[in-house]
Amino acid sequence: MSANALLRIGLYFAVLLVLVKPLGAWMALVFDEAPNRVTRTGAPLERLIYRLSGIRADEDMPWQRYALAMLVFNVAGLLVVYLLQRLQGWLPLNPQGFPAIAPDSAMNTAISFATNTNWQGYAGESTLSYLTQMLGLTVQNFLSAATGIAVLLALIRGLVRRSTNGIGNFWVDTTRATLYVLLPLSLLLALALAAQGVVQTFKPYQDVPLLQPTTASETVTGPDGTPHTRTTPVATQQLPFGPAASQVAIKQLGTNGGGFFNANSAHPYENPTPLSNFLEMLAILLIPAALCWTFGERVGDRRQGWALLATMLLIFVPLLLACTAAEQAGNPALAAAGADQTASALQPGGNLEGKETRFGIVDSTLWATATTAASNGSVNAMHDSFTPLGGLVPMWLMQLGEVIFGGVGSGLYGLLAFVIVAVFIAGLMVGRTPEYLGKKIEAYEMKMASLVVLIPCALVVVGTAIAVLAPAGRAGIANPGIHGFSEILYALSSASNNNGSAFAGLSANTPFWNTLLGICMFLARFPVAIGMLAIAGALAAKKHVPPSAGTLPTHTPLFIVLLACTVIVIGALTFLPALALGPIAEQLGMFAH
Repeated sequence: MSANALLRIGLYFAVLLVLVKPLGAWMALVFDEAPNRVTRTGAPLERLIYRLSGIRADEDMPWQRYALAMLVFNVAGLLVVYLLQRLQGWLPLNPQGFPAIAPDSAMNTAISFATNTNWQGYAGESTLSYLTQMLGLTVQNFLSAATGIAVLLALIRGLVRRSTNGIGNFWVDTTRATLYVLLPLSLLLALALAAQGVVQTFKPYQDVPLLQPTTASETVTGPDGTPHTRTTPVATQQLPFGPAASQVAIKQLGTNGGGFFNANSAHPYENPTPLSNFLEMLAILLIPAALCWTFGERVGDRRQGWALLATMLLIFVPLLLACTAAEQAGNPALAAAGADQTASALQPGGNLEGKETRFGIVDSTLWATATTAASNGSVNAMHDSFTPLGGLVPMWLMQLGEVIFGGVGSGLYGLLAFVIVAVFIAGLMVGRTPEYLGKKIEAYEMKMASLVVLIPCALVVVGTAIAVLAPAGRAGIANPGIHGFSEILYALSSASNNNGSAFAGLSANTPFWNTLLGICMFLARFPVAIGMLAIAGALAAKKHVPPSAGTLPTHTPLFIVLLACTVIVIGALTFLPALALGPIAEQLGMFAH
C-alpha cells in the first residue's frame, strides 16, 4: 500500500477523532435530563412543538409504551411516504410530470426510508417528483435517524436508572435529536456542499446543446416485420436538477444513504469535488463515533465510551486496509485481458474499474467500507466492480450486524447487545453472574440480546435461500454463476442490516424483490429496536450492584479484544459458508484462470 494511501486514510481518521469529543459533549448536553444552557435556549421552540403535537413532555414511559410510540410513529411515516409516491402524479412540485409509482415499488421505498435503510430500486431523477423527494424521503431521513438515537437513549437510561419502570419519553427524545443535532449539522453541511457545487434548486430539468453532436442507433421493426436500424441525431442533453444538497446532507449525517440521483454520490451533482467527497465521507461516521463519547458521558464513565469506539476501530481499520490493498493490487482478469493497471502520475496502479477518477482507489475503498460499516449505504463507486476480496469487505461489514459504527444510534445499541453477550461469556468463564455497568445480566437480557443479534443473521441466510430457489429471484441476476450468487447475498445482507447499498447487476425492482427486501428491512429494524427497549426496561428495574474484586472491567484492552472477537466470531460462523460460495470462490477462480 502506498504512502499516499496511508496519509489520506490517516488524515480522515485524525479529523474524525478530533471531532468526536466536541460533538459527543454537545449531544450529552442535549440529552441530559437536567436543564442546561443548550436545552434552555431551545426550550420555547420545544414547548411550542409539544403544545401543537399534544405531547406531555413530563411523561416517563415504561418500555412497552415507549416501543408502541416508536412503532406507531414510524409506521405512520411509512404510510405517508407510500401515499406521496402513489399520488405524486396529482401533487405539486412535479415539473417533469412523473406519474404514480407502482404499488410494490412504493411499498419497498416507503419501508426502506422509514427503517433508515434507503434501499433504492429506482432512479430518483427519472422517477420521483421534488415533493416526494423532500416531503417524503428527506423528512424520513431525519425521523428514522432520530428514532435510532431515541432507542439508544432509552437503553442508556436503563443502564443508569435504578429500580424504576420508566425509560424516558420517545417524543421528547425524537424532538431533541432532530432539533438540536440533526437539523443544525445538516444545515451546515448542506451549505458547505452547495458551495462546492451540489445543486439545490426547484428549476425543471434543462436541455443543453452538446459541444459535439452525435447520433443514436436503435433497432426497430418495420411494417413488414423486417428489423432495421434507425439512426437519430442527438444535439442536446437533458440535465437533471433539484433540491439535492439538503437531502445529501441528511442522508450522510443520518446514515441513511439514499441518493437524490441514481448514481448516488458518484454523481457530480451530488458530489462534485474532492472536498465535497471528504465532507460526505466524514459525515457518514461522525455521529456514530461521537455517540460513543455521549454514551460514556451519560453513564458516568468516559472510559466505557472510548472502549466501544476502540472496538469499532479495531475491526474497521484492518478491514479498510484489506479492501484498499485488494483494489490497489489490481484485477488479474483485467490484466489477462490486456488492461493497463500500472501506476501513472495521477493515479496509483490497481483496479480502477467502476471508480470515479476524481476520487481514485483510496477514497473509493474508504467510502465503501465506511458506508457499509455504518448503516449508510451511499456509494461513490460501483461495489460490483471491486475485486472479489475487495467486495467481500463491505459485504462482511454489513453481515457483522451494522455495529461497527453502524447507523445513528442503532449501531451503538446493536454493539451493546454484543456487549451483553460478551460479558455473559466472560461470566461463564469465571463462574460469576455477569454484570455491566453495575447491572446484573440475567437470562431475560441474554435472551433478548441473542434475538437482537440473530434476527438480522437469520434474515440474510433465509432470504438468500429463498431468492436462490425462487425462479423470480434468479430472474433478476445479470451475471449468472458465482458472481450472481454474490449479488443476491449482498442484496439480502444490505436489506437485512438496514444498509441500502447494492452490488448492482441485480434487477431488484420487481414484485418479488420489492416484497422480499421490504419484509427483511422491516423485520431488521423494528423487532430489533423493540428487543433493545425490552432490555432497557429490564435493566432500569434492577438495583445497582457495587463493583467488587470479581467484577469484569469493561473498559480495558482485554475486554475490547473480547468484544471484537465476539462480533467477528458470530459473523464468521454464520456467513463463512455463504462467503466461500461467493466472493472467496470467485477470487480463487480468477487466479485459476
